Amino acid sequence: MKKPLARIDFNLLLTLQLLLQEQSVTKAAKKLNVTPSSVSKSLGKLRDWFDDPLFVNTPHGLKPTNLATSVQEPLSEWMHIGNQIVSCRGEDAPSGVKFNLGVESPLSLIMVDELTKRIHDSYPESTIKFHNWDYDSLSAITSGEIDIGFTGRESHPRSKESLELLPYFINFEVLFSDLPMVYVRKDHPALKQKWNLDTFLSYAHINVAWEKNDSWALDDILTERGYVRNVSLTMASFEQALFVAEKPGHQMLTTAPKYCQQYCKQLHPNLIALPIPISEGCQHKLLIPFTMIWHKRNNNNPKVLWLRETIKNLYVTS
Repeated sequence: MKKPLARIDFNLLLTLQLLLQEQSVTKAAKKLNVTPSSVSKSLGKLRDWFDDPLFVNTPHGLKPTNLATSVQEPLSEWMHIGNQIVSCRGEDAPSGVKFNLGVESPLSLIMVDELTKRIHDSYPESTIKFHNWDYDSLSAITSGEIDIGFTGRESHPRSKESLELLPYFINFEVLFSDLPMVYVRKDHPALKQKWNLDTFLSYAHINVAWEKNDSWALDDILTERGYVRNVSLTMASFEQALFVAEKPGHQMLTTAPKYCQQYCKQLHPNLIALPIPISEGCQHKLLIPFTMIWHKRNNNNPKVLWLRETIKNLYVTS
């Protein structure tokens, strides 16, 4: 029998959300600033309401049942929408608004000045937090910790980072596409050789781990042709890889998005960019669609709508 929504205490749903996040009565109680006994009583009421145990005790904490797992995402969305509703005010000019952006680095460093200025012009006294885009960023968008993401994906048909593999509840818009480049010092010995695939593969590579993956579309293309890169160093970000590539005393090279040329002009002037020496037929598989990513629940969120248009205008005019 379906139970009317008016009969449930909404505070119980907040308790359920925290139990799903923390998987511990004690930790949930600490976040709610109540006693563990109070949370246990709330859990008992939730079990009665859902007619399900919701959690089972294990040596590693509470393990959610299938029913509890199934309500986690809609409950998170519902709580997020509720927070948006209760935060609405009647002031003429918005102020004190929080912006959380997940942006690939160093793209975030390139765009931070102008985007920050535009946000503060339209939202006085607002606060802005940039998160580096990483493996957990999609989860942060889903939970509401990040309003919008802006990052590169991959075009290779077998890539785990293709746009087609984004979850159904994530919306996106491609703003521009970028071909990665090879970055070497101005005195690198490769510049005295014919620039082709053999030269490219004859030197050690500085790799960048992307969303916990040590390989990317280029490695797939090379594997298809029976080649492999000699990766001697793996870094956590493009900034780190470019920093090392510019240092003297080694013959390593690295690859990074084309937009990094703008970043290098300011911080790494001794680096130059070369095209990745593969056939034109393979180039389209390396194309990186730089994409805004947000949760579908925010399709009509005024703040996110404004943010999407602002970011879009920055790159339409750039």
